[in-house]
Amino acid sequence: MAIASLSVRPISSKADRKRFIDLPFHLYQDDPNWVPPLKGEALGLITPEKNGWFSHAKAQLFLAERDGAVVGRISAHIDTLALEMDPAKGFGPGCGQFGLFDAEDANTAKALINAAEGWLRGQGMNRVLGPISMSIWEEPGLLVEGFDHPPTIMMGHAKPEYRGWIEAAGYHKVKELVTYELDITKDFVPLLQRIIASGNKNPRIRIRNVDKTKFEEEAATILAILNDAWSDNWGFVPLTPPEIADVGVKLKPIVFNDLIRIAELDGKPVAFMITLPDLNEAIAPLKGNLFPFGWAKLLLWLRKPRVKTMRVPLMGVLKELQASRLASQLAFMLIQEIKDASVAHYGATRGEIGWILDDNQGMNSIAEAINCDINKRYWIFEKTL
Repeated sequence: MAIASLSVRPISSKADRKRFIDLPFHLYQDDPNWVPPLKGEALGLITPEKNGWFSHAKAQLFLAERDGAVVGRISAHIDTLALEMDPAKGFGPGCGQFGLFDAEDANTAKALINAAEGWLRGQGMNRVLGPISMSIWEEPGLLVEGFDHPPTIMMGHAKPEYRGWIEAAGYHKVKELVTYELDITKDFVPLLQRIIASGNKNPRIRIRNVDKTKFEEEAATILAILNDAWSDNWGFVPLTPPEIADVGVKLKPIVFNDLIRIAELDGKPVAFMITLPDLNEAIAPLKGNLFPFGWAKLLLWLRKPRVKTMRVPLMGVLKELQASRLASQLAFMLIQEIKDASVAHYGATRGEIGWILDDNQGMNSIAEAINCDINKRYWIFEKTL
């Protein structure tokens, strides 16, 4: 009996990109915790003309096939802005990445990783980080803990076997990212309530909603704080104008004024918190397709979302305040106000905060203070080529 041969090839055609996107629908069809992405969004991610990240990056996609059937996929990519980073903070000169990794079995995984590494070597890279799919701002890391419940919006899912297959290819963990969950229907402990009440009485502090009618202006305010607050973080790569435009288009439908707050000190914006209703709850039943009726269901949901979970993907405080007690006070005030709005206006009962770097002492301390529990862990791996 002949054994089917495995082949891995680079792709570029529209038809192959569609096959690349379709593979997870086959691999995860029996996984109740995998959330099928909208195929149009997934296709846009890997299409240079539709993803602003490609304005400073390049990528090669690979498909693994056995007897004409797709059994695996991977991307190899290089971000020119990441190449300029200090290696101690993540990327740096000569560092490429792999991502969008899925495989049916260990042999397929090995062949895909070899292909990605070969392309990166050919581009002059001598080190690789992954999986990062495809920007650090999209879905970084491989899920290694928390397979028993679905991911929230903009978080990844994976098969438990992937970790072993990646480690077998010579990779080791270089960074852990975590997400925290909490019951947002419960009150904070009395000490935090007093800290928040003190802040509310402070005339120098103002917590305000964003104004969606001034979307670009508000986005610029938040971005200025973000770039300052996160600039020393491991893996930080500044968002470029094309990427910011893309993010605006994608997120604007799920931006609600009372779920994004900006903290001002003496009239100056110094902190922010972005919260998103978990869109995955709405798109999971659509099975990746907006047509024929999915678009109508989604539009109806977007008018007034009712969700179980709210996700906090981003929050930050200006660096000049980060070592002060005021920084944590502002964070607690932001969390309290958005927590209250989430429960009262959207019916939410659960919050998820993250991802957060394992060595981000400030954010991890805040999560612990509000009685969060780690619900998912993601690893980024590294290898010298």
